[in-house]
Amino acid sequence: MADASELPKVASHLILWLSYAFFLAVGLLIAWKYRNQSKTEFLHSNRTQKAIPLALNFVASAMGSGILFSYPELGTIAGVQGVITYAACSAIPLLAFPFLAPLIRKKLPDGFILTMWVQERFGLIASLYISLLSIATMFLYMVAELSSLGQVVTSLTGLSGLSVIIVEVVVTSIYTAIGGFRVSFITDNFQGAMIAALIIICACAVGTKVRINPDAIPASGLAQPTLLGYQLILMLLVGIMFSNLFLSGYWMRAFASKSDKDLWLGCSLAAVVVFVILLLVGSTGFIAVWSGVFDPASGEYGGLAFFMLLKTLPNWVIGFILIMVVVLSCAVFDSLQSAMVSTLSNDVFRNKLPLLGIRAVVWALIVPIVIIAIRAPSILQIFLITNVFASAALPSVLLGLSDKYFWFLRGPDVIIAGFGGMFSVWIWGTAYYGGDVLKGAELMILKNGMYAGDWAAFGNLPTIILLTLLPGVFIVAPLGSLIFLALAAGTRLAIIHAYCKATGKMFTALDKCIEPRFSDRHTYEDEITQVDETGRYKIV
Repeated sequence: MADASELPKVASHLILWLSYAFFLAVGLLIAWKYRNQSKTEFLHSNRTQKAIPLALNFVASAMGSGILFSYPELGTIAGVQGVITYAACSAIPLLAFPFLAPLIRKKLPDGFILTMWVQERFGLIASLYISLLSIATMFLYMVAELSSLGQVVTSLTGLSGLSVIIVEVVVTSIYTAIGGFRVSFITDNFQGAMIAALIIICACAVGTKVRINPDAIPASGLAQPTLLGYQLILMLLVGIMFSNLFLSGYWMRAFASKSDKDLWLGCSLAAVVVFVILLLVGSTGFIAVWSGVFDPASGEYGGLAFFMLLKTLPNWVIGFILIMVVVLSCAVFDSLQSAMVSTLSNDVFRNKLPLLGIRAVVWALIVPIVIIAIRAPSILQIFLITNVFASAALPSVLLGLSDKYFWFLRGPDVIIAGFGGMFSVWIWGTAYYGGDVLKGAELMILKNGMYAGDWAAFGNLPTIILLTLLPGVFIVAPLGSLIFLALAAGTRLAIIHAYCKATGKMFTALDKCIEPRFSDRHTYEDEITQVDETGRYKIV
């Protein structure tokens, strides 16, 4: 059979450049149709989309070309159980948006990203803190996407990945600069449908062309449950859940839903489709082992299992995979660009900088993104870093949605909680490694990866009973964050109480009231029952 690297250069160029030309043409046509839209319409599409377009958008936004590395890699390590876990833990977090978005939309009807509500609830400084983390997360996701794109193209065709990266950046920048979020949303409809169709075609090809050795299945151990497979449930579900909440593109799509019913239906359909697609992609890892094209004992990078499997397939399959890669990558990258523009415009520049200026800032950021992408050592490592930081920063923020139990939380509390979560990971790592503060710091970015043989990411299970009771990074980060949140809020309230007692002033820090920071943008008519003597709105 043909080797993946033997796809004729002429065919490779035709497939790549015609695919990008197609998306550029489609993007420009849609952008031209909406060329006269207002700045508000450029940044978001609140309450305009039904369930099916939402589902296609979430599907397209949830998967980039990096899935061809990370999911098969896990298939070569944790087998069937690991792939099912990874696929499920990537799909289930999409259901967080139907839970959270309606709550936020009720409190802030014209909001379209999470940080807008954070500013309303916790103030400007806390909003900037979360915004910067959100921008950093999107920056890293863009790096990961371009890095995986370059690696995939090189693996499939032998061509330079840099040229493809530059073309994709230019193409997506052109049509999103003209059409904004709306063009990204509509192109994702096409891309989501194409992804599903191409996956079905490629899955059929693998199912009919690849021959599995039955004796290799029990010998590999990949069909049996493993300790790692169970541990991944916690690690991936927590990490991916919070990391997704940092991505403004998801929030913009959630708030674009016409109704809560559309959002529920759209996210539910997307979760099912994403699970099936990722399950099919990840299964190529253990299929590559069982068919004898990849040997886990060889020490080779497991992320190459998918491409080794392609070496046994005809060239037409590689051509379809190449098209799918372009579709996957464009869908993710244009969504990230649109989300970056909206976040920078609203959160950083307070909607005072013209759109052209915002676009210029994003284009300037893309330069280091490309430079880092061509040198990025591990795509999975990038995702792990964002997962850990999100797990530390967001739990305390989400508690602010409850006016009944956590009305007293303030901006400084959640900022301290976020840093406290990361500090807790460092303390946990330092203790685990016998007082080595450097290794403890390295654990904050999981330098040894998700599958470290010492299990530090999960907890020191084989040793002392005390340590077996300690959770791993993805429990330490959110739990430590909540502990520091309690300490910060308690200390703040104690200081205020002492000050009021010393000066004879009334202690009002625990009053159930919210300052109307943006009365021109948001009213509390559904929640307000009365106004106290200080002019603050009391919430029942």
